[in-house]
Amino acid sequence: MFLKMTLAAMMLALAVPLYTAWKDDDIWQTMLSFSSLATKTAVMILVVSVLRDDWMIGMVGVIILCVGNAGLMLLAYILNRINSP
Repeated sequence: MFLKMTLAAMMLALAVPLYTAWKDDDIWQTMLSFSSLATKTAVMILVVSVLRDDWMIGMVGVIILCVGNAGLMLLAYILNRINSP
C-alpha cells in the first residue's frame, strides 16, 4: 500500500518539470527539466519493478538512468560548442 501511494506521489511530482519546461524558453532550463523528468520516470520504473517483483523491468530502469544521463551530457556539450564564439 505504501509503495502504491509513493508511486502516486511520484506521478504528481512529474508535473513540476513539465510545467517548468513548458514555461521557460531558456534551453539549459529546459534540458534540466527534461533530465529531471527522465530521472523521475526511471525511478518510477524501478518502483514498479519492485511491486511486480520483476527484475527485467528494473534493469530497463537502470539502463534508462545510465544512458539517459550520458546522452544529456553529450547534448549539453554539443550545445555549449555551438554557442561558444
